[in-house]
Parts: sequence; structure tokens; C-alpha cells
Amino acid sequence: MSKSLKILPIDLLNEYVKNFSATTKNGFENLTDSELSVDNFSFYTSVSAVFSSKIEGENIELDSFIKHKKLAVKFKSDYTRKIDDLYDAYLFAQKNTLNKKNLLKAHSFVTKNILQKSQQGKFRAGIMYVITDSGKIEYVAAAPQMVENEMKKLFSDIETLLKTDLTFEEVFFFAAMLHLVFVKIHPFGDGNGRTARLLEKWFIAQKLGEKSWFIQSERYYYDNYQQYYNTIRKLGLEYDELNYAEAMPFLKLLLQSVG
Repeated sequence: MSKSLKILPIDLLNEYVKNFSATTKNGFENLTDSELSVDNFSFYTSVSAVFSSKIEGENIELDSFIKHKKLAVKFKSDYTRKIDDLYDAYLFAQKNTLNKKNLLKAHSFVTKNILQKSQQGKFRAGIMYVITDSGKIEYVAAAPQMVENEMKKLFSDIETLLKTDLTFEEVFFFAAMLHLVFVKIHPFGDGNGRTARLLEKWFIAQKLGEKSWFIQSERYYYDNYQQYYNTIRKLGLEYDELNYAEAMPFLKLLLQSVG
């Protein structure tokens, strides 16, 4: 498989599989939908949308969003609209195949109230930095002239993996690695983190089925916010110098979110 993958590193795969915990598989097999879910409301999609948004600094509480979606409680639109958009992106992913066209469409949902329409579902054309709250550059993403080709390689790998029989352990390895590589490319003007976390779960669902959407990975990442970002930073400051040998702490977070 390594020869057919164009961008995803697999050097850590054997170590990852070797140390994979049976707890994760048991946790996954025991996942069930919430009794709060009904035909027009998904509890775990709400969890995903709320906590992925909270990671990005949105001031929203799960209880309030559930009241908004399930009970039609009226809040100010600024309080719920970006989370509504992300919720819609998850619903779209749940009904559609993971590919380039649909991921770009999902991004257009994610950024409906974040980016100008001309930038929704479009790769960025400018330089991209990740900046701390204190104004320091903590990461320099892929150069704009590289983005199209890097994403072409990523989508090629997704297509290859979707056609390949993978073990349960391999599915989780590649899902987390897709999340990480996507974030490091940082292909969009905004909405990269939200889209990366959606991509991770979307890939698992394509391989392991509907119950994958019940994984509370976004909630776990939010609850372990500093660890989540520290493990992403661990790979290096610039895209061209990333060291994926340091990726194991990040890859394990997805497992820990399951069990």
C-alpha cells in the first residue's frame, strides 16, 4: 500500500497497530445513538458541531444548541448560525460519499457565515499562518502554489484507502493521519480545523458504518484542548520541515476519544 499512497506517511503504522488497545474496538462496538435523537434531530451530530466550534472559540453551550435544534427555542442568530452551518455539513457528509467534490461542498456549508461566498469550498490563493492569541506565528502552512497539488495527492490517497480493505486498527490510523495532514496543509482561508475533524469522522464512517458518527472525538479534543494543539504543533513550525515521526501522540487522541 505504501507505494500507492502519495502524501500520507505510514512509518508509524506498524507501531500504532502493535500497540492498539482492545478497549477502543470494544468502545466502538458499544456505540449507540442517543434516545434524544429523532427523525429531524441528531444528538451526536449536535455534539460534533458544538464542540468542534468551541475548539475554534465559538461561545456556544451544548444544552442551548439542543434546545435550539430540538425544541425550537429562539436564540439570537449570531449565537447559533455558525454551529447550524457545521451541523448541516455533518448531515451532508452522512448522506454523501467522501471525495473532493463533496468535501469542498461540505466546506461551503462550514464557512457559510465565516468566509465570503467566493472563498467557500475553494482552496486559498494566499499565504497562511497560524497565529497565537499573543500575535506570534506558531505555524507556516503549505505555500499557496503547493496547495492544489498537495490536496490532489491527499484526495488520491483517500480514494485509494476507500477502495482498500483495511483492518479496524488501520481505519483509525488513517483517519487520524488524514486529519493531521489536512490541518498541516491548511488548504482553505478558514474553516480548516472544523473541516479536518469532519474529514476524520467521515472517513471512519465510510469504512466502518453509521455508528462512526456517534464517536465523540470533537468533544474529547475540546476537553483536552491543550494536548490536542500541542500534539499538532509537535511536528514543526513550517510545512516543508514537518516531522511526522512525532505524530504518535496526536494519533492516539482519536483512540482515547472512543475508549
